[in-house]
Parts: sequence; C-alpha cells; structure tokens
Amino acid sequence: MLNIDNFISEHIINRKDSMFEKDININEEELSKRIFNASVLVIGGAGTIGSSYIKSLLKFKPKSLVVVDINENGLTELTRDLRSSKDIEVPNEYVTYPMSYSDPVFYKMFRSHKGFDIVANFSAHKHVRSEKDRFSVEALIKNNVINAKELLDVLDEYKPNHFFCVSTDKAANPVNIMGGSKKIMEDMIMIYSKKYPVTTARFANVAFSNGSLLAGFIERISKGQPISAPNDVTRYFVSPEESGQICLLACILGNSGEIYFPRLRKEQVMTFSNIATILLKEYGFNVHYCKSEDEAINGAKNISVGNYPVFYSGSDTDGEKPYEEFYTDDEEVNLERHQALGVVTTTAKRTLSEVESLLTSLVKAFDRNETTKEDIIKIMKNFLVNFDHIEKGKSLDSKM
Repeated sequence: MLNIDNFISEHIINRKDSMFEKDININEEELSKRIFNASVLVIGGAGTIGSSYIKSLLKFKPKSLVVVDINENGLTELTRDLRSSKDIEVPNEYVTYPMSYSDPVFYKMFRSHKGFDIVANFSAHKHVRSEKDRFSVEALIKNNVINAKELLDVLDEYKPNHFFCVSTDKAANPVNIMGGSKKIMEDMIMIYSKKYPVTTARFANVAFSNGSLLAGFIERISKGQPISAPNDVTRYFVSPEESGQICLLACILGNSGEIYFPRLRKEQVMTFSNIATILLKEYGFNVHYCKSEDEAINGAKNISVGNYPVFYSGSDTDGEKPYEEFYTDDEEVNLERHQALGVVTTTAKRTLSEVESLLTSLVKAFDRNETTKEDIIKIMKNFLVNFDHIEKGKSLDSKM
C-alpha cells in the first residue's frame, strides 16, 4: 500500500520535515502562552486543513475544544483519529456538532458558551468548479461571504482573543468567482480587524486534501478508471500537516488585519500531470498517453496488464489560473519576520458601507429569477477592481 505522507514528502514537497518547524520552535513559548487553557471553536474542522489545524493546536493544551462541521461522518472520523493518536491529548471538554455555522442553532450554541478565546473558520466553498451557473455561484457567495459576515457580527458580541478565517492564493488578483469571493471576505475581515484580532492566510495547494485533484487520482486508481489532468497549470504545494501549521501561526502570532502565506520558491512548482505520472509509476504502472478522454476511457481495460491510460491536456475551463501568486504589487509585504512565512501587512482598505452595499446588491440579484452568472460577475467586478474573470464557456464538471 502506498504511504501518502511519504509520497508527498519525497515527490511533491521534497522535504522530510515541515517547512514551518523552525517557526513553531522559535515561537513555542508564545504559542503555549496564548493557547494553554484557552477555549477554542473550530468551524469546518472535519476537513483536511481544519483537522490539521486542530492537531497542531492540541499540542499546546487548550482547556476546551468545540468543532462544528456539516459533515457528520467527517466529525466521527476526526474524533476517532484524535482519540487514537498517542501524541495528541484531547481536552476533557471536547464536543463536536454536525451543523452549519449559518444555522440558527449554531448561534444558540455559540451564545450559550458566551464566546470563545480562539475561533477559527475553515468552512468554505473552495473549488473553482463551483461556478457553473447562477445557483452554484449563489451558494458559493452565501457561504464564503454572506454567512462569514453574519459570523463576524456575532463574534463582536463576545470578542475572541484570536479569530482566523482561511483564504486562498486565488484571492490575489482573482480570475475566478471563488477567488473573488475570498478577496471580498478578506476586505470584509479587515474592517472587523479594528473590533477584535483577525488574521487570515493564503494557501498553496494542500497535497491530497479532501476533494482535491490529487485525491481524485487515488480514487481513479482504486476504481480502475483513467486519469485526466492539465499539463499547463503549475501549482505550489504544502503537506496537510503544514496546512494546519500555517493557520495556527497566522491565527496566534499574526497582528490583526494581516494575511500570512508560505514562502515558496519558483522552482518548487509542479504540474498536475507530472504528479500523476510519478504517482502511477509508484504504483508500478506504465503510463499510456491518450489523445482524448474517450481513448483513455476505452484504454482502462488494459490496466490489468500494467498500462494505465491518462489524458493530459491544456486548461480550457472557466476561472482556471495557470500559475499561483500570494500577494499583489499594491500590497505591503514582510518577508523577514518569520523563517518560512511571508506576511501581507497592509492592503487597500474598504469601508463597512461599501461591503454592505455590495452584499445588498448581491442578495437582490439572487432574488431575481432572471439573474445570470454574468450579472453576478459584473456586480463583483464593480467592487473588485482587479477581478479579471477568465470565462471560456466550459466548467470543470464537463471533464473527467
């Protein structure tokens, strides 16, 4: 059986130890001071990044931990994983709630606790494929922006010592609706950073995270199905462990209003097609390059003799950015404070009235039956001056 952690270390990130280990060691005393005996709420904690954050945080012994996620099975597995790990001490006050943070019952629960010392929100639509039509776009924006605004308002009732909300590299010069929604979220939390401590982080791709293309490779192999991947899209990668660590460092050490990102070198980027080829060879397959999806599907019958069909092609779908970037030319960046982390210290500030006007326009658009995806993009562009949406008339759902 393939050891995914070893594969990530040897073939994707090319390092044995976490790139953030030095930063954690240097700041261990401060992290312990702020986390020890604290009450913690993690929203979206059953996913890859949220659960990794929890594992990193528990090493510093918080007093209590409440985890909220709509994935009931994911919460069950999280609990089993935590309680089965010899190096993790689960607090006596530990509870999971299978609910959405947009549900009224969530706010009942939150107020019953009278808030938390540390709050981290990982609940988000994260896929570029979530912009197929007006309905998928509405669901994405409601989760990433509108629900996030409601949470920010409730946090103001019981101000946390630290609030962290996950962002994405795609928020830097966004070209898709998901990235644009996260940029709006960033602008929004910067407003609230004057009320209580707020930080966020822009990510590299988390290797083999839930629902990712790399995790899809494993699924295809287990089912004997062909693999499809873009051969012209380059991405930076971090391990699941590193994804939790960057969030912890940003959440606890960041100054209010700052955006953290991993400092990675250009030579560390990889294409998805290259990773797929390496993975198949690790499984002992010969890679059979196909010229179309149909040829790859038909070629699946030869997998039993060691030839694995793949279809690699150029990216031709909406919102697909060919490269990654973590900050823009008009943002002030500190590359010296930490060993492996960069920090966006200053971004252009928006006002609360501007954000509320945007949300009003979006909600009105959602309420009109004739509203199109293009109408929503236009509203977003009026707010985000650097939103250059890539529209190709084809969504990722039309491909393998």
